[in-house]
Amino acid sequence: MIKFYDLQKINQQYADELKQAAQEVIDSGWYLFGEKVKNFEKSLQTYLSASNVVTVGNGLDALKLIFQGYIEQGQMQRGDEVIVPANTYIATILSILGAGLMPVFAEPSINTYNLDLDNLESKISKRTKAIIIVHLYGRACWSSEMMSLAEKYGLKVIEDNAQAIGASWGGIKTGTLGHASACSFYPSKNLGALGDAGAVLTSDYQLAAIIRKLANYGSDEKYVHDLKGSNSRMDEIQAAFLDVKLKYLDSENQKRREFATLYFENISHPLVVLPRISDPLQNQEHVWHLFVIRTAKRDALKEHLLKNGIESLIHYPTPPYKQKALKEYSYLHFPITDKIHQEILSLPLSQVSTSEEIHEISEVINKFEQ
Repeated sequence: MIKFYDLQKINQQYADELKQAAQEVIDSGWYLFGEKVKNFEKSLQTYLSASNVVTVGNGLDALKLIFQGYIEQGQMQRGDEVIVPANTYIATILSILGAGLMPVFAEPSINTYNLDLDNLESKISKRTKAIIIVHLYGRACWSSEMMSLAEKYGLKVIEDNAQAIGASWGGIKTGTLGHASACSFYPSKNLGALGDAGAVLTSDYQLAAIIRKLANYGSDEKYVHDLKGSNSRMDEIQAAFLDVKLKYLDSENQKRREFATLYFENISHPLVVLPRISDPLQNQEHVWHLFVIRTAKRDALKEHLLKNGIESLIHYPTPPYKQKALKEYSYLHFPITDKIHQEILSLPLSQVSTSEEIHEISEVINKFEQ
């Protein structure tokens, strides 16, 4: 069986270093607010060339805290609108709603699955205060024209960088392109913890200070609470693990690019639509968190792969506005988003994939009888 994603095999690569890191945390007797968190924040800041890094409990909290921070600054208020891609994971939407803001769904591009940046202006109203850019599947989503549009209307551009750590646009790492960004270190991410963890990046020093306070019960002095905060903190052991794994991120992302290239070179089935890459440079900028193909025969192809010992997954089978949790948006209709969710299929690809596996998967796909 070719697993979709072998977390055990991935983490086994650094087992000795991870065990040593865990031992150091245990021996220190310091499990929150310690040196390991400080060291990882510095490492991530250096790696991304970021101005400020605030570690938090997870990626959802990171996004929500950004919005709450802007509200505390007075740059947003409850009820303001945030433009968001209609095909993102529900966590992106929950972060907006959790801060008391209103999501305004926008169609993605059928070619990139990222937000269609050419049709944003029609979504902007007097209540719009931000655009969330989701670098979905590890593919950088950006344009200078979009940033100019945001400046024209005085909008914040917030990056959901959960799936794209290490990706870049024009030589600049995603997560540092906009006004603020959120990272997730969920175990299956390109840089994954051994549990939940996240981080906020921003060039706004005041915003960073507010977010750090909000994430600690609204306090930066023990028993003194200035804001109505929450508890969202990265612990020492996850920070220690992430600091170990960050050293390998670039080389592992490069492996993902090489395996993505093999898929491009070997999948030739006429009913399968591969991710669209307009030039070789783009492949070097994406980090291929997921390699997503599209076909009208998605369910049959998934079954065909499984019968041949290959796991595949659907990211995601149901768009957020059709989820029961967001039933107030069920009246919405986005044909491009619906088509994407009905046809996409994620193929196995990770830093521990092998060329032999990619060739085998490609061959099985090419033999699929429609």
